[in-house]
Amino acid sequence: MRTLLSFTAALMLQTGAVLAFTFPNIDGGEIDLDKWAGRPVLIANTASLCAFTKQYDDLQALYDTYKAKGLVVLAVPSDDFKQELASSEEVKEFCAVNFALDLPMTHVTHVRGAQAHPFYKDVKAQTGFTPRWNFNKVLLDGSGKVVATFGSGANPMGRSIRSQIDALLSGS
Repeated sequence: MRTLLSFTAALMLQTGAVLAFTFPNIDGGEIDLDKWAGRPVLIANTASLCAFTKQYDDLQALYDTYKAKGLVVLAVPSDDFKQELASSEEVKEFCAVNFALDLPMTHVTHVRGAQAHPFYKDVKAQTGFTPRWNFNKVLLDGSGKVVATFGSGANPMGRSIRSQIDALLSGS
């Protein structure tokens, strides 16, 4: 089994695809990135008690603006920077009450270090990118290739992110 996993990880690194990962869904079950094959995906590590938390509004606005065209926005709550609520249930309620989020969200997940989710380890291996703070973003194309990464200060509705998404959605 370990050999098969090593082969799969090596193949993913060669192809640059990161769609083979699953995350625990905050609503229960699993989020399988592969179900979004062919669609661009913006993944943001989030935290409820951060100065950037207001970006939830912009993540939701981005999702609302582009979801009919195929964009998926995935929020990955993380307490790696000690600014997240105590449980996934609290995060879900906080986001529903304060931001009316309906975009997909994972359980509270590690995004850096030895305990980082395999998705983040793979992104780091491919690109050298690791979240330096909350609300860092990773943009994947429809094949799962990392197209761009953005720091906390990049507004989800800002020109730098939207221009990348527009290019992916237009096929250029």
